[in-house]
Amino acid sequence: MGRLVVGVVGAGNMGSGIAQKLAMEGAEVLLYDAHPEAVERGMGRIAALLDEGVERKVFTRPQADAVLGRLRPVDAVDALAACGLVIEAVFEDLGVKRRVFERLDAVCGPEVVLATNTSSFRVTDLQPGLRHPERLVGLHFFFHPAKNRLVEVIAGDHTRADVFDRAWAVMEGTGKDPIRSADAPGFIVNRFFVPWLNEAVRLHEEGVAAPGDIDAIAREVFGVGMGPFQLMNVTGVPIACHAANTLGEAFGAFYAPARGLERQVASGAHWELETSEAGSDPLVRARVAARLRAAAWIAAGQLVDEGVGSVRDVELGARVGLRWPRGPFTMAGEVGLDAALGEMEALARAWDLPLPTVFASRRGWGGPEHPFALPVVVTERRGDVAIISLDRPDKLNALSPQLVAELEAAWDAVEADPQVRGVVLRGTGKAFGAGADVEFFVRSIEAGHIGAITAFSGRAARLFNRIDASDKRVVALLSGLSLGGGSELALTADHIVATPKGSLGFPETGLGIYPGLGGTQRSTRRVGRPLARWLVLAGKPIDARTAFDIGLVDVFAPADQALTIALELARTGQTSADLPSRAAEPHALSAAAERLLGDTTAETWLVRGARDPQDAEALELEKLLSRKAPLALAEAARLVAMADRGGDVSRGLEAELEGIERMFATRDAHEGMKALLERRRPVFEGR
Repeated sequence: MGRLVVGVVGAGNMGSGIAQKLAMEGAEVLLYDAHPEAVERGMGRIAALLDEGVERKVFTRPQADAVLGRLRPVDAVDALAACGLVIEAVFEDLGVKRRVFERLDAVCGPEVVLATNTSSFRVTDLQPGLRHPERLVGLHFFFHPAKNRLVEVIAGDHTRADVFDRAWAVMEGTGKDPIRSADAPGFIVNRFFVPWLNEAVRLHEEGVAAPGDIDAIAREVFGVGMGPFQLMNVTGVPIACHAANTLGEAFGAFYAPARGLERQVASGAHWELETSEAGSDPLVRARVAARLRAAAWIAAGQLVDEGVGSVRDVELGARVGLRWPRGPFTMAGEVGLDAALGEMEALARAWDLPLPTVFASRRGWGGPEHPFALPVVVTERRGDVAIISLDRPDKLNALSPQLVAELEAAWDAVEADPQVRGVVLRGTGKAFGAGADVEFFVRSIEAGHIGAITAFSGRAARLFNRIDASDKRVVALLSGLSLGGGSELALTADHIVATPKGSLGFPETGLGIYPGLGGTQRSTRRVGRPLARWLVLAGKPIDARTAFDIGLVDVFAPADQALTIALELARTGQTSADLPSRAAEPHALSAAAERLLGDTTAETWLVRGARDPQDAEALELEKLLSRKAPLALAEAARLVAMADRGGDVSRGLEAELEGIERMFATRDAHEGMKALLERRRPVFEGR
């Protein structure tokens, strides 16, 4: 199984950023530009950003050097024929882009996926004339691609479904949060974001307020770090105008660039962010807030009405791509739907626009929930296999009370369906599941509601036990990180498939608690007590390859094949894929765990730790355990001792639950989880 090889055409800000992100995620990247000096500049930008990351201790110097080692400039398009995926990121000129794809179509075999990063053109506009238009897909990245997790994935009229699926899998496998957009101008995010920028300019040219005032109001109302004028200065005023022109041509005058925006582009200058006395006038502030909200709501509502994207995709696009704390639909519910409709009606009348049905149909909403409450668990069918996806990617699919309730409902449905033979459990975005929702735990502890935690844990544990005991064949697909409760959910499956970006870990003892949803028991059932002790007590996550080598994971698969393999396993219990085998010799971690954490030696670590200064492995373990909560360590060790490899773990599962209330009532539990939220090292007292 070879490493993912990706080509990037275009070494400007976006192209070099895409190349950097892919290389950071382990791909080998070939970077090409028709102008060799552009490649040199692009590599310089990447090196500078990596240096900055080293200075900020985001990664080490060797890690930065390894990223650079996976980047290779090439001086000919023909060199990209060896890639599995080639991404075009040249400037927004339809003729230039078509010529790029005609050349790539000629030199790359039909199995190579071609992708465009266009933000102005439909993917379908780039497919005519290609020998293999079916392998062209849209991958619209957001600035800066190495930092912004969002990517819009777009199928053109001729794009094959399996090509779309492969592109999606690569994006998830390289740490992105993909959303699905129809092939329409502006796709999803720009469709509502550009009108938001444009409306700010109209407010300024109407004399309502100065740019600095409007920015300040926008920051307060939307909870963002930069207002619309500062954002245009940072990303480029001409880019905003170009995007508005594209939308205006497609959707009419409301979307067309404001005259003030066109004048600003002609001047070649940035916006002056001056303020005025009007900025403190409550009536002016209310007017600016209403207009900016209404512009985003109208555009977002129209794209949902048209089927370009879903409410969920708009919300995720706003939260992840734009870093808005709340998406447009969540904001409308918080303002009050009837009040929001009033603001939309005022702006829509000025442009003779109908109100979006997605909003108007909910007028007078009286339901108990938010009018746009989004599911965080999604089920789809692939023949006789159900795919249950944890869909809370902006929170790394952390197990909240809502998620557990929805997962329970999803499981009830598939369990009762005789047509479903197997189930694939997966997570959207870069994580399978990042443990339980620590914010919920801390809130409950500080409010004195530990009973809410025990009720939540009991409900999750009962559900996990049902999944474990089901007659349906269950496969967990780990295409991203898995921690705590996420790893415990994965261990309920009959088969675990992991990609190179997958991982497993049990960090609970470093938070003042222990794995309470089967982590001490099901890990032992799979790999035995010494390894389970290392996983649970040391709490250090392991990568998917290590998990495969020690037997915790059943299949180690390439990212673009993993879902197909998981579906096959869920359906038949077997796979025909050519996959790596475990090494004949035991993994070094297995040997170390057996030596240091066997049944006869494990107890000594809880009372005195390592004594031999020459034993590097023992010293490393001592260092790891010194950072853990003593009470949690002792309880976790006791629970692991109750479990047997391959045996009945029901008694241990009951014991895990019995200790939850006692453990969460300790000071160490509050300190450990509070420290995580505050991004500091906890100080445990053993009480």
